Amino acid sequence: MLEPLFWTLLLLGIFPYALYPFAVRALGALLRRRVAADDAWTPRVTVVTAAFNEAAHIEATVRNKLSQDYPPELLDVIVVSDESADGTDEIVTSIAAASGRVQLIRQTPRQGKTAGLNLAMRAARGDIIVFADANSIYRPDGVRKLVRNFADPRVGYVTGKMLYVNPDGSLVGDGCSAFMRYENALRSYETAIGSIVGVDGGVDAVRKQLYRPMRADQLPDFVLPLSVVEQGYRVVFEPQAVLTEETLTTESSEYRMRVRVTLRALWALWDKRALLNPLRSGLFAWQLWSHKLLRYLSFLPLAGALVLNWFLLSAGPIYVLAAAAQVGFGLFVLATVAGPSALARSSLGRYCFYFALLNWASAVAFLRFLRGEKQVLWQPRVG
Repeated sequence: MLEPLFWTLLLLGIFPYALYPFAVRALGALLRRRVAADDAWTPRVTVVTAAFNEAAHIEATVRNKLSQDYPPELLDVIVVSDESADGTDEIVTSIAAASGRVQLIRQTPRQGKTAGLNLAMRAARGDIIVFADANSIYRPDGVRKLVRNFADPRVGYVTGKMLYVNPDGSLVGDGCSAFMRYENALRSYETAIGSIVGVDGGVDAVRKQLYRPMRADQLPDFVLPLSVVEQGYRVVFEPQAVLTEETLTTESSEYRMRVRVTLRALWALWDKRALLNPLRSGLFAWQLWSHKLLRYLSFLPLAGALVLNWFLLSAGPIYVLAAAAQVGFGLFVLATVAGPSALARSSLGRYCFYFALLNWASAVAFLRFLRGEKQVLWQPRVG
């Protein structure tokens, strides 16, 4: 009785990470749903950035968008300052004074990113809205590569490719970079079968007509794409629309960010739970279960399998090996954090640590979700 349960729990725990990518890649090879992109298609674009105390980054990101390889008369920028108090507003105002393509909107009192995006949409003139973080630096053709996908009338939302820059070789940073490479590959596979279920938020675009205002506690990087799918449009990945951002380089800041994002994603799944019904959403429901819900909750079956493993030691040598593997994994993660620096710099050490961090953050976020907690405000690049 315990053996089938052990293998079922183990399979559920590893499925979203190891088995789902192979399944979705195989389906993509069969379905091959392409996007009819057109580089010559240039609708009017508004780039929207929500900022809170981003004086160190805002000038660079605004000028980066103004210098995009896109017709200047068809691209403008809106910065929503969420009651910034560090000079962010003055910097944007100075740029706006020299360019009629930049607008500052001040949001008071502070209400968070989602409320800021809702506010900006009232003033946006573009047919396509591009969302950029305050520290997001696009390649010169980033906007053009995003927008070309909207030449396909079936496409409602596009996300680009985030590359994390990790100049100091930090433990968390390297693990985060590897995770994003994994996510980007998965998004390519999902695009080939219809729509993707996760976006970056810093290099994204949506048809303005499909934007739906969101509550301040909702995660725009998740809720808005799901709203687009609900309206019958595709959400796709554009690997040539590239931005670079620096990773968070401390365990505590990465942990807090992962808890926050997971908590808000769980609430988004609750809000959009109708999409989890395969009778309504078909293949997309399977993607949403596999890529998101099962991944966020994978710590539950993995913990169950871990406990059952110890009751099965006498059932065969495979269970002894499994128990040794879990002990070895735990000791290896601890040694990666507190042991020799050479171990922390190893690829295996970084990846094991980051996997443990992801699942621990998911467990904490799930407990907060069960308690009904929500998070609207946070400190950028701190969590």
